[in-house]
Amino acid sequence: MVTTRIIKNKIPALPSDESHINDGAELQFYGRVREMENGQPIVALDYEYYKGMAEKELQKLGEEAMSRFAISQLDCIHRVGKILVGEASLRVVIWSKHRVEALDAMAWFISQMKRDVPIWKNAVLEDGSRISSTCSQC
Repeated sequence: MVTTRIIKNKIPALPSDESHINDGAELQFYGRVREMENGQPIVALDYEYYKGMAEKELQKLGEEAMSRFAISQLDCIHRVGKILVGEASLRVVIWSKHRVEALDAMAWFISQMKRDVPIWKNAVLEDGSRISSTCSQC
């Protein structure tokens, strides 16, 4: 099962889901806004996206992860708009029988998402100016 969403509000914390009795691994990843981007202090990141296309591509990637890796469920929420330092911009949760599959699927999914999903980020500097932010490791 795959669920993906793009939202504008804060990403809610997710309690552990104890209904996955056949899964030994529940991996939760939160991507947060750091106080430095490309070596410069920032106050926020501003995410823009191609509405309609981004949602389709995110769902497609989740389904591909399900077929590539032995995982039972993948949930992803990506936040867009202005996100302050310290706040979460991404939450991905993956369940699988064993941790290795979950870890491999998580690394693959996030890398592919950054490459393929039309979501772009601009860093907001302390003076209010913006710079494009691209980082393959981030």
